[in-house]
Amino acid sequence: MRILLLGPGGQLGSDVRAAAAKDDGIEIVPIDRAALDLARPTDILGRLQGHRFDALVNCTAYNRTDDAEDQADLAFAINAHAVRELARACAAADADFVHVSTDYVFSGEGRSIPYTETDCSGPLNVYGASKRLGETLALAEWPERTRVLRVASLFGVAGSSGKGGNFVETMLRLARETGRLRIVDDMRMSPTATPDVAGTIVDLLRSRAPYGIWHVVNSGEASWCEFARAIIQTAGVPAIVDPVPHTAYPTKARRPLYSVLDAGKLATALGAMPPWQDALERYLKAKGYLQ
Repeated sequence: MRILLLGPGGQLGSDVRAAAAKDDGIEIVPIDRAALDLARPTDILGRLQGHRFDALVNCTAYNRTDDAEDQADLAFAINAHAVRELARACAAADADFVHVSTDYVFSGEGRSIPYTETDCSGPLNVYGASKRLGETLALAEWPERTRVLRVASLFGVAGSSGKGGNFVETMLRLARETGRLRIVDDMRMSPTATPDVAGTIVDLLRSRAPYGIWHVVNSGEASWCEFARAIIQTAGVPAIVDPVPHTAYPTKARRPLYSVLDAGKLATALGAMPPWQDALERYLKAKGYLQ
């Protein structure tokens, strides 16, 4: 299986490469921004015509949520219109298309149970709206071979490209520097490790699982405060984590107060994803924080 991988150096893309390296039957062809700029959607078909591939995995996105409020044109170009062109390229090559989306396609308003793949979306910000349109366009353009994977609150060894690390690293750094953290406790989500998502991408391609939308997150849920406490305690950093409401940290873009994803469909097809606590411990060991 020859896979074109967009975003090969990013937090998720790096782990997709690592997961694929364990399978002798998979060849990864990395496609970075210099080779394919998704901010120019009209160039995509022409640039991919010379490639032979069995699948294309898109791990790229415009993911700066607050900046997207002022750069809507760029966010929609990368997260929606480029995604449609990628789906067209896959259709022309008769190849699988795996597109990574987000929990931010949901509003979280009045919600207290995890979202399934069939629940109605309702993004609160430009980023979420652009990602939801990307889902819609990809599935409309190439429904026969497209899988949309919604992920959430990612953390991986490579860090988050363009964001200066990830939440785990930020919490550890601030805990060491200050000894006390004030973290939002009224926003709930699905903490998820990128190696587990990457392994699932490979498994979905190998299993010939049905096409459509999939929720791919570690099992369980947490508030950001609960997640921060687990990070600090598991790493053995002496620090206090105080809960605060989301209003303590005003942001330009609204964010869902509840965006937990139900991965029951995935559990039935391939087996349940590990708990996020297990994923966090593996991450901390990989980074050398634990023996």
